[in-house]
Amino acid sequence: MSQPLRVGNASGFYGDRFSAMREMLEGGPLDVLTGDYLAELTMLILGRGKLKDPEAGYATTFLRQMEECLGLAVDRGVRIVANAGGLNPRGLAEQLRALAERLGLEVRVAHVEGDDLLPRAEELGFRHERYGAPLTANAYLGAWGIAECLRDGANVVVTGRVTDASLVVGPAAAHFGWARDAWDALAGATVAGHVLECGAQATGGNYAFFEEIYNVKAPGYPVTEIHADGSSVVTKHEGTGGAVTVDTVTAQLLYEIGGPSYAGPDVTTRFDTIELAQDGPDRVRISGVRGLAPPPSTKVCLNHLGGHRNEMTFVLTGLGIEAKAELVKAQMEAAFDGTPPARVEWTLIGTAKPDPATQGAATALLRCAVLDRDPEKVGRAFSSAAVELALAGYPGFTMTSPPDKASPYGVYTPAFVPNEAVEHVAVTHDGRRIPIPPPPTTMDSSTGDGVAGTSEQVDNTPTIRVPLGRVAGARSGDKGGDANVGVWARTDEQWRWLESFLSVERFRELLPETREHVVRRYVLPNLRAVNFVVEGLLQEGVSASTRFDPQGKALGEWLRSRLVDIPEAVL
Repeated sequence: MSQPLRVGNASGFYGDRFSAMREMLEGGPLDVLTGDYLAELTMLILGRGKLKDPEAGYATTFLRQMEECLGLAVDRGVRIVANAGGLNPRGLAEQLRALAERLGLEVRVAHVEGDDLLPRAEELGFRHERYGAPLTANAYLGAWGIAECLRDGANVVVTGRVTDASLVVGPAAAHFGWARDAWDALAGATVAGHVLECGAQATGGNYAFFEEIYNVKAPGYPVTEIHADGSSVVTKHEGTGGAVTVDTVTAQLLYEIGGPSYAGPDVTTRFDTIELAQDGPDRVRISGVRGLAPPPSTKVCLNHLGGHRNEMTFVLTGLGIEAKAELVKAQMEAAFDGTPPARVEWTLIGTAKPDPATQGAATALLRCAVLDRDPEKVGRAFSSAAVELALAGYPGFTMTSPPDKASPYGVYTPAFVPNEAVEHVAVTHDGRRIPIPPPPTTMDSSTGDGVAGTSEQVDNTPTIRVPLGRVAGARSGDKGGDANVGVWARTDEQWRWLESFLSVERFRELLPETREHVVRRYVLPNLRAVNFVVEGLLQEGVSASTRFDPQGKALGEWLRSRLVDIPEAVL
């Protein structure tokens, strides 16, 4: 097939803009429309839902979107590929067939199975020494089950837990007839998929230099035109909000990654080979991507029920903020009566300005988050103890919310199993089950990801003390309990300074909360970027994290706000 494959995205997470599917189908030409509904936290949410209803476990939002848009997709000849099946792709496929029948549409619905390893949890050794058997256990499948369903003629393919990029790689592999070992083409499509997977983050959403996005409408969702060699052009429908630039694409490429070797079930993609170029207004070309064989093991997302959590936030106003905070802590610790919850974390947020002209300017917040296996200890007993200080605490006592009961939380842990242990199956629209064999070749390519050091820049050029964000963009996020912070420069001169300046030691100095953690640094010169991975900063994953920013989404902006000495010549 010589024509490029036009693949769009209509969802970056479970809860994304509901109207996006219709907007993408009506906004311009597409061959395939994808939707990413799953994250580690989403699998926990779906798992808890399935405990109440065994027939649940899929993203109901997707089904409602399809009720509104399935006829439109059929009319326009657009195929739909989504991981909305969650923990029950078979159940979602059945619901979609019933929907098509009610709407009077001829639609071939296929699905992909094999990611759910929960029935084999004991056999595969997934029992947690502290939390016991997992609630969910899902392998990250690759693209070939999707490709098989599409080659068989499916109009709609739903999956469970596949890698986010597989939603794009599968259609491209089916369209162009790629072989299982077409490493470079598969790697190129993986990069395109990584750009698309988080929706509007590629088109100006959550963008460090957001003031430069002149179009204030909600950003449109991205489209990628994939070519037969795996290269692609990222764009968006004409007339939609946001922007597609080398910087917006760079920001998304740095999101939730580790070292340059981006290992997936189909290919290991070398992110240090990516080349970006502006290809016209709202068009960025991706080329040069190189791939290697995938690793011999498959990653598994495990979620365990960890216990219960709660939090209360005290409002501190005016004088003596720190003293008031210390009084609250002492009074709450006394209320624990010698048996505090398993984890208690206090966070003082903001500070009162001198001579404040508004009450808001006179205010700081003190947040207390607690975790424990015992719901009573962190439930009403905790929140009521906080409320009982109302007439016996610091002057100006008030809180941001009334007392509440404890809520359950989950603990995420990754696991790995041999590729051969995963029974990847494409279930075609007519019910045939086609086994997908493991990759024909594997290799451990992570050994090429040495942590890059730096040499301090030594020169006498004049500097100005300004925020790092004057010359650097950043995007940060979570991978289980780890956080990543990708930092990039916008010019070659700024990159030469940034690469030598922003060492691990400097990073720890600028973000003191990372000092107690292992920090790994990787260099991506083609993107003018360095990526930092902070191990364990987010504790046991977003649901269990007591950090004020449990997914690490704002770490990059904190880093950009720090004052550093930057040479005048690069400003």
